[in-house]
Amino acid sequence: MTKGILASCRVLDLTDEKGFLCGKILAEMGADVIKIEPPGGDSARRVGPFYKQQVEPEKSLYWLAFNAGKRGITLNLECRDGQGILRRLAKGAHFLIESFHPGYLNGLGLGYAQLRKISPSLIMTSITPFGQKGPQKDYLASDLVCMSMGGLVYVTGDEDRPPVRISFPQSYLHGALEAVAGTMMANFGRLRTERGQYVDVSITGSMHMVGTYPHIYWDMEKRNERRRGTMLPWGTGTGAGRHAIYPCKDGFITFIIYGGSVGAQSNTALVKWMDEEGIAPEFLKAIDWSKYDLIKATQDELSRYASAFGEFFKRHTKKELVDGALERDMMMYPVATVKDLLEDPQLEAREFWQEVPHDDLGAKLLYPGPFAKFSESPLSRLRRAPGIGEHNIEIYRDELGLSMDDIVRLREVGAI
Repeated sequence: MTKGILASCRVLDLTDEKGFLCGKILAEMGADVIKIEPPGGDSARRVGPFYKQQVEPEKSLYWLAFNAGKRGITLNLECRDGQGILRRLAKGAHFLIESFHPGYLNGLGLGYAQLRKISPSLIMTSITPFGQKGPQKDYLASDLVCMSMGGLVYVTGDEDRPPVRISFPQSYLHGALEAVAGTMMANFGRLRTERGQYVDVSITGSMHMVGTYPHIYWDMEKRNERRRGTMLPWGTGTGAGRHAIYPCKDGFITFIIYGGSVGAQSNTALVKWMDEEGIAPEFLKAIDWSKYDLIKATQDELSRYASAFGEFFKRHTKKELVDGALERDMMMYPVATVKDLLEDPQLEAREFWQEVPHDDLGAKLLYPGPFAKFSESPLSRLRRAPGIGEHNIEIYRDELGLSMDDIVRLREVGAI
């Protein structure tokens, strides 16, 4: 079997919720990821939901989802013995990822400047709300704060109501993904120079890219974009917004009026489809979409089009609309529910969903599979997340060479 991209690499994962996904993806890429928890277990094990509503540390579905593919040990970094063990682990590691408050590891003698003396090729990645430098670096922040400071909350929701956030904590996931990208770029450099690097990731900074457009309006026009609900802002002199989300028979569909060659194909195909069903208004059929100038569109004009499109969408299910759009080479896609994703034929064809055995639960749980398919180095199939200290003996005795007497003593002093 072909080995993964990072099959020869070891990762020390010292992250909390802010970085779990980074370690999980590195594990999917073939790395040996060792999740390091404090004795007694990580606080995230108390985050729900829980398997069959059984509120126990080993049954947090949140923990299981974001730590799949890793091995796990317990280690107390605040005692001298624990610090010594981490240094020994770092000597044989290729990556270390962490999400402590800036300066915390430095204060323990475990910062990058100290660890690089032990392992010059080590790549250390820090994931924090505001990065390691700047006036906000010491601010505390939750997912909501990172989402808000990143600008996404301000432009999300209806204009006549308070701003809203995405329901599931997303900023940590985006920060973790940026951490993967930065870590892999540093690894590319190491392959050429044999030298490690320090990667500094700001979660709030990562959210600027998620919003995509609001900061552009400020840069270009010196104005702050406002919330528009299901409307998509359109940076024209008219200030018009395009409708983006429409109700259909069994949920919602996304369709956006575009200009240029995309609009010429997609808009024309939709109007023709409507005409086939006998509900295309004459004013829509009269438009030559290949010459339509979206820059000059007014809000009344765009709303009139949206009203006509909306009546058509209400006649169909999401599947009918998506299948029709694929046949007609149109830009249209569903607002998918979890159920839709589980039944999606494309994901099924790619064997995206994977069952992972959980002998401790007496069940198999369904997980999202690898994020990509590589022809020469396929991503690893997941294994369940580790239990508290599950691999202590395997790593401390079999790999570091500690005796059982050493391990017992370390347990007694609270080091592991």
